[in-house]
Amino acid sequence: MSEPMLPSRRDIRAKRSNRNRIIIATVTAFALLGSAFLFRYELRSATEQLSGAEYSGDGSTIVKLTVKYGDVGTDIARKLVSADVTKNYDITLRTIYAINPTFFPGTYKLPSKISSAKAISYLTDPTNSIVNRVTIREGLRNEKVFELLSEVSGLPVSDFKSASKKLSGFGIPSEAPSLEGYLFPATYSFDPSLSARDILQVLVDRTKEQLKEDGVPKSKWHKLLTLASVIQREARQTQDFYKVARVFQNRLEINMPLQSDATVSYGVRGNTFQTSAADRNDPNPYNTYLYPGLPVGPISGAGALAIDAALNPATGSWLYFVSVNLENGETVFSITYAEHERAVAQWRKWLKENPSWND
Repeated sequence: MSEPMLPSRRDIRAKRSNRNRIIIATVTAFALLGSAFLFRYELRSATEQLSGAEYSGDGSTIVKLTVKYGDVGTDIARKLVSADVTKNYDITLRTIYAINPTFFPGTYKLPSKISSAKAISYLTDPTNSIVNRVTIREGLRNEKVFELLSEVSGLPVSDFKSASKKLSGFGIPSEAPSLEGYLFPATYSFDPSLSARDILQVLVDRTKEQLKEDGVPKSKWHKLLTLASVIQREARQTQDFYKVARVFQNRLEINMPLQSDATVSYGVRGNTFQTSAADRNDPNPYNTYLYPGLPVGPISGAGALAIDAALNPATGSWLYFVSVNLENGETVFSITYAEHERAVAQWRKWLKENPSWND
């Protein structure tokens, strides 16, 4: 019996070459299939634009489209066609499914009469999102806050006033007479689709967030915000917030009236820190000359600094303070009334030397 013939080196090289060709051909085929799969919607979109089933070009009039929380592909497709951004609902929905984008709630600007793929690119580009930006400063009363919110949102002030009167649902303490003090001072960006009620809720929620961050239980929210709001309106320089807080805390502990002109001014709807004898005798619940303890509620929006001061007052025995220079906020703190009278004399001298000053 003859021995089997071993393959030659040439035969081995030929087999290897054939095998390599098969592998390369297979990889190439899969790559082409993958590319076709990945770009199928672009190819289909181009075909549908040529056939007139889709809009082509860069679009025309700019429109605004709002994506709401919970909107799904069918909702987006319907809105795009309704706004005449895209032409065909089925094609738009099919493109959304093919691209599988992530849509974020908001209002977006995009041109009308464009392809589905272009429309989706506009809705997933954060630079196309429209926001109304506003900064609410510390110490502002709600009436001023409403004006600022109206300016940036385009909604009438009356909408904010009306929404603020319906306190149920905002989640604030039941003893709060209004939203005063519950609209946190900060910089906000609002979607144009929000209502006045929605916007106010954002500010209230920011207040709750700050109070929770500072570890304040809900049972103490109202009392703390009331005290912090008075500190906010009375203190001038940063380092004095904690000393002003101590003065008020010392007075509260001995049941001594706070005698805050800021609360008196709020109670008579005044606009300055200087009050008259008639103002200080007005029997409203914000008059801390007539009544000991805190006023019935906050008198302004307190910032993080004032809230921290109310929680962590400085150490001291002061019972009085007065700003002796209203321009730079220099304040003198006193333990005795005699010391305080001397500081008040300094304040009166400054006022005499600055007759045009308006606080």
